[in-house]
Amino acid sequence: MNIKTLNQILEIAFEKRVSDVHFEVGNPPFFRGRGQLVRSKLQNLAPEDTQFIASCIMEHNGRTLPDALREIDTSYSLPNGGRFRTSIFRQRGHVGIVMRVIPPHVANFKDLHLPPVLGEIVKAPNGLILVTGPTGNGKSTTLASMLRFINEKFNYNIVTIEDPIEFLFASKNSCIIQREVGIDTEDFSTALRASLRMDPDVIMVGEMRDAETIESCLKAAETGHLVLSTLHTQNAVSTINRIVGNFPPEGQEIIRQRLADILVATVSLRLIKDKSGEHILPVVEVMRSTTTIQACIREGRLEEIRKHIENGRAQYHMQSMDQHLIHLCKQKVITLEEAKRVSNSLDLERKLTFTS
Repeated sequence: MNIKTLNQILEIAFEKRVSDVHFEVGNPPFFRGRGQLVRSKLQNLAPEDTQFIASCIMEHNGRTLPDALREIDTSYSLPNGGRFRTSIFRQRGHVGIVMRVIPPHVANFKDLHLPPVLGEIVKAPNGLILVTGPTGNGKSTTLASMLRFINEKFNYNIVTIEDPIEFLFASKNSCIIQREVGIDTEDFSTALRASLRMDPDVIMVGEMRDAETIESCLKAAETGHLVLSTLHTQNAVSTINRIVGNFPPEGQEIIRQRLADILVATVSLRLIKDKSGEHILPVVEVMRSTTTIQACIREGRLEEIRKHIENGRAQYHMQSMDQHLIHLCKQKVITLEEAKRVSNSLDLERKLTFTS
């Protein structure tokens, strides 16, 4: 392996619009495209190959590969501008690398098949907006599209804190400051505290990973800023539970009160194949913080939230995951089998029949 070969492999991945490239000892490079992992016809990688790739990636960022490597998240850019979010890790004593392809341009809501209500949600002057979902289901891309909308529509100072920086933004109507954990700042919570001294209107935190970061995000939203972040949760209810559960039992009632006051919306995502199998689409749950939902959060009546989401479709443009799945089925965009695979509901088929 040499740098020319590595860049050629990555250029092919970028041009073919695959989502991920895997480098692991004993296997050839793997490519993930349209949700499927495909083995390439290249030679199997030796330990020195993956060690070389990891070292090149680290050197690209002005860092060295630590001898005691466990896992590192960073980024890599090709000379032609292609960018990758990179996870370097150790497995079975060897170095492995997974590189996520970052699209060259930040797409808008329409191009990403995201609901237009996201444009209304990001108009909030302050508060907390959370984008959630499993790994690899479009959280970062959705968050980037929301920042694009803000950048184009408002004269704001936007500070992003990312690990690593994924999409590169050019300031348009807004001014954008992008900081990378490990390079520009020590960690999320430290960067959040510093960001409050940067005259921000909007703060984007790549991920709320721990109680300290969650607390810093809550404080930033409480002091008049619009804060956007992500969580690895399935829906609005699990998102609220995750946040509250990060705090000791004696403090959870206060956290529910604070969250009810500042939460603007949760946007939960799953990616799904269309009927042709050729395209990947998002299925989206949207919860907006109405007075009724605020009361549910304050009083711990979270089991009622899904009903309020579904009832708020007409007035507030909210929707549950099942409502979106049923809509896509009725439009013949996806198959019932694919919808049932994604849905957590055991009676999705009955719901589909009932709404037909």
